[in-house]
Amino acid sequence: MDYGLYRRLPDEGGVFRFTGGIESITDGHTLWVKGEDLTVPVSLEKTKCYLLPTHEDTGPKAPEQIRWNTVCTLTEGAKVFIGGQVKTQNNRLNFCSTKEEPLMVIFYNCPDDDLPQEIISGARTRNEYWNYLTPISLVIGALSLIYIAASFIGRTAYYLTVISAIIAVFIPILPIFPPGLLLAALHRRLAWNVRKLKANLDLMRFGLLQDNSMQQNLRHYTIRAIILETISWLLILSGVLLNIVFIFALLVQFQVITL
Repeated sequence: MDYGLYRRLPDEGGVFRFTGGIESITDGHTLWVKGEDLTVPVSLEKTKCYLLPTHEDTGPKAPEQIRWNTVCTLTEGAKVFIGGQVKTQNNRLNFCSTKEEPLMVIFYNCPDDDLPQEIISGARTRNEYWNYLTPISLVIGALSLIYIAASFIGRTAYYLTVISAIIAVFIPILPIFPPGLLLAALHRRLAWNVRKLKANLDLMRFGLLQDNSMQQNLRHYTIRAIILETISWLLILSGVLLNIVFIFALLVQFQVITL
């Protein structure tokens, strides 16, 4: 989007991208973004806004979603990327979210040319297996196991079921205890390297990374990433299994259970 294109737009607008700096916020939800030759209004109502964290030696970080009403705390001139629908609202053309074309607003502090690479690398290197549903599923699973243990705790014929349910409650934290801790550490290191490899593959597919060796052996590196990820999961599962066996051995040793 530039000034010439903005002036020629029909009332129905279209889908565009625009980069610039924050100029002001009016009406509590209208963000004015100033580019090289154009200042455009952006409606933040029902819009998902993201902040790309700065990094030094920690590597790229994935954009963090922020509430649109917290944008007021950002300083004037902060860089922002907008992508989405431009249409007429209140007798003026502005960026706004629609059901078919949700608006993307990203605040960042890096060179414009590096923005796609920073976002893709940051998103790939974050642990995608941990999200807002993970804690909920862990709590539901733990409560279910506790219920099972409580249901059979008074029945001696099912003491092994009770012990198994209690041990299973602690499976999510078992990898951080010895002797499986070493395997968990190897899993963490290998999984991090796999995510970096996947990020480089993504960047290369989008033409944002120039690596002739990787380009010529794209299939090889893709298969390598799959194999390394499989090995990393086998390591963590082996660590959990090792700790379960260790706990059962202790219970047998102290005659808590008999085989």
